[in-house]
Amino acid sequence: MKIYTIKDIAQKAGVSVTTVSRVLNHRPDVNQATREKVEQVMAACHFVGNANARGLKQTDGDLVAIIIRGHQNPFLNALAEAILQHTKDCKAAFLTEYIDEKADEFQTALRLLHEKRVTGFIFVGSRPDERIQAISSLEMPMVFTTVNAARTNLTHAASVSIDDRAMAREAAGVLLSRGHSKIAVFGASRADGDSLSQRYKGVKDAFHDAGLTFDESRYVETRFSLKGAYDCAREFFAAKPDTTAVFTMSDIVAMGVIRALQDMGKHVPDDVSVFGFDGTETGKYFIPRLSTVEQPVAELAEQSVLVLTDMLEHQASPRHVVVEATLRLRESVR
Repeated sequence: MKIYTIKDIAQKAGVSVTTVSRVLNHRPDVNQATREKVEQVMAACHFVGNANARGLKQTDGDLVAIIIRGHQNPFLNALAEAILQHTKDCKAAFLTEYIDEKADEFQTALRLLHEKRVTGFIFVGSRPDERIQAISSLEMPMVFTTVNAARTNLTHAASVSIDDRAMAREAAGVLLSRGHSKIAVFGASRADGDSLSQRYKGVKDAFHDAGLTFDESRYVETRFSLKGAYDCAREFFAAKPDTTAVFTMSDIVAMGVIRALQDMGKHVPDDVSVFGFDGTETGKYFIPRLSTVEQPVAELAEQSVLVLTDMLEHQASPRHVVVEATLRLRESVR
């Protein structure tokens, strides 16, 4: 016998997934005719919602899932904690789900939709360009935090982010202005979308500003973990020892690169300058203290909750909020 999902029920009833979720949660804001139609489809399909959701919160309110992609990234962990702090006075209940950076966050979202009957999402560290079709099928309020989702044209998706391209341009410009031209970039796959691709474009903008062209052979694809960055850095510098600076797309990557350089007998910043991105607390106390682009965690968190709350409680249209980041020049750059 076919096992039906909440998405199947929505399609058969001719309503949104959000509406089915609200029927399952016995929400009062569904008209009687629609409720009966959805219930008839569920009965015909022998659909039974997962009872685990009932234990989460005995209320008719919304349930929001916060999905954090990249559980080894201290910046994303700090951001998720800050988001939870801002949910304390919300009517909705919140749950968190941590997944690996290579995991499919939208399959995770669909699972939570079916199992927990969620009515909204906050994606932290997401890359929505990868799965536009999957995202559009969710058909419910969602906020992408740290990613500008305006380019996706999704009608139900909001976002809160910094201007990644401008900040990467500024950071790379600092390295170029200090005489570095053989600069490596440590990031994710160049096929990855949104914030990471915007940072890569920002680096190339800085080279263009200086009348130079970025050497693509100095782009390194790495996992966003200490070990992943460490291993990639050792391999890269063995092949290109003339590199004098590294721009990384995450503080955790910068720390892995610095440790690799130290183990190879190189001094940071005298031999190689290293620039991070995110502005983690650890970077302030790392040796050497990390130069970085500092994202405003508290503001990102607050705005993410406010935007989603407006969508859930007031049926507000999705907004794309851009907050200001700050360049922090410390000991890892000369």
